[in-house]
Amino acid sequence: MSPSKPGDPSEGTPAAEEQAELEAAEAKEATAQEEAAEAAEEAPPPKPRRSRAKKTEPEAETAADTPEAETAAKADVADEPEEAPARKPRRSRARKSGDEPAAKPAPAKARREAALERPVVRAQARYVRTSARKARLVCDLLRGKSVQEARAILAYSQRSVARDWAKVLESAIANAEHNHELVGDDLRILTASADEGPTLKRFRPRAMGRATRIRKRTSHLTITLTPKE
Repeated sequence: MSPSKPGDPSEGTPAAEEQAELEAAEAKEATAQEEAAEAAEEAPPPKPRRSRAKKTEPEAETAADTPEAETAAKADVADEPEEAPARKPRRSRARKSGDEPAAKPAPAKARREAALERPVVRAQARYVRTSARKARLVCDLLRGKSVQEARAILAYSQRSVARDWAKVLESAIANAEHNHELVGDDLRILTASADEGPTLKRFRPRAMGRATRIRKRTSHLTITLTPKE
């Protein structure tokens, strides 16, 4: 810039002052950048920081190498209780084919399987005019008995339902002989049951024009025979 002449109209104006301030600020920034670059070149590079784990490893090694540390470690090992031996895993119940022979069936299971293989003969009497409770008192004496024993029990029983049970027993024996070609004297009673049938409602006249209900119960008698063992 050419020096302003005395009497120049631009000298002392606000625009000239602002321009001078900007030039001074730029000069200061350039000087500061040069100083920072020089300081960065002169300063040594920073050392890499070591992790804490690396610092503690040599210390631990040196501490473990000392005889005092070895003695303390042996004492700690002696004081610690012995660990219990690991439990063996339980073998599953399912066995692989070919590893071990299969276990023999239980006696009860064998008896059930044998009973299913034997022929079973069935006879039934329906709508017998007796209650199921009274019929069960007799059939409880017949289960598991042979044909001869069942005939003797029914022949000497004092209950009237015994005659109905005797008829059902003889019907079952006839079915076994004619339908399955079995010998009647070689059979035994496998099951004997009495189920409730329909109840007949009746009434009895009473005094003062009243009536009392009468229940005439019925039952279904069933017997199954099978050959003796």
